[in-house]
Amino acid sequence: MWGIVPAAGAGTRIQPLAFSKELLPVGSRLEEGVERPRAVSEYLVERMLRAGADKVCFVISPGKSDILGYYGGEIGAARICYVVQPKPAGLCDSIFRALPLIAPDEPVVVGLPDTIWFPEDGLCALPDGVLSFLLFPVERPEFFDAVVMDGDDRVREIQVKQPGAESKWIWGAFKLTGAILADLHGLWQERGRRDEYIGTLVNAWIARGGEARGVRAGEAYVDVGTLHGYREAIHVLEERPLDGVEVLPAGVATT
Repeated sequence: MWGIVPAAGAGTRIQPLAFSKELLPVGSRLEEGVERPRAVSEYLVERMLRAGADKVCFVISPGKSDILGYYGGEIGAARICYVVQPKPAGLCDSIFRALPLIAPDEPVVVGLPDTIWFPEDGLCALPDGVLSFLLFPVERPEFFDAVVMDGDDRVREIQVKQPGAESKWIWGAFKLTGAILADLHGLWQERGRRDEYIGTLVNAWIARGGEARGVRAGEAYVDVGTLHGYREAIHVLEERPLDGVEVLPAGVATT
């Protein structure tokens, strides 16, 4: 299984930082009984590995070599690779940069590296072989991508940062196959690559007869890309027990 981590964004909402926003220390972990800081992107990577990912692709911008230095070539039993997005062109462009590496029959999970969410095994609730979204309840869905579903949990529409959103459930990660990812890429190209957000592209895909499902397995979701979100993440983590070491980036010093 592949995990795609789109990490090419500039992080303007939380700048200035002296490093990539994906390496922002948030919370901590226990390593052989010693408490150490944890980079925010580690939470997503850990959740991908819990779901069975054995290959992780970071999509980075040319100036984010510190991510490569931090994670190196492996995390636990998972191999790490890096693809460069030459210039900012939106989430869709970033995700599709990983497509040449992925076989049609391979499962793929995608998440956002500046978020922290629970439960840790949420990705395990997503079914195989279909496009499915892991959903989380939030108080202000208009700040996110709200997912509207029918009575059978089929996605009718994704409302991208829409005032008066019809649903309090937002997507925080999703799962699909390499073949579905290729289909979405083909549609994106057909539409002139104008879709910046995955939600508008999925809406067009559904209108063409594609099917997506929503899974309400999320409990808590925090966007750490703002100072408010950073403070909220610290609060959420304080209410959770300190994790033992699940994964350790190869580039992280242990002494």
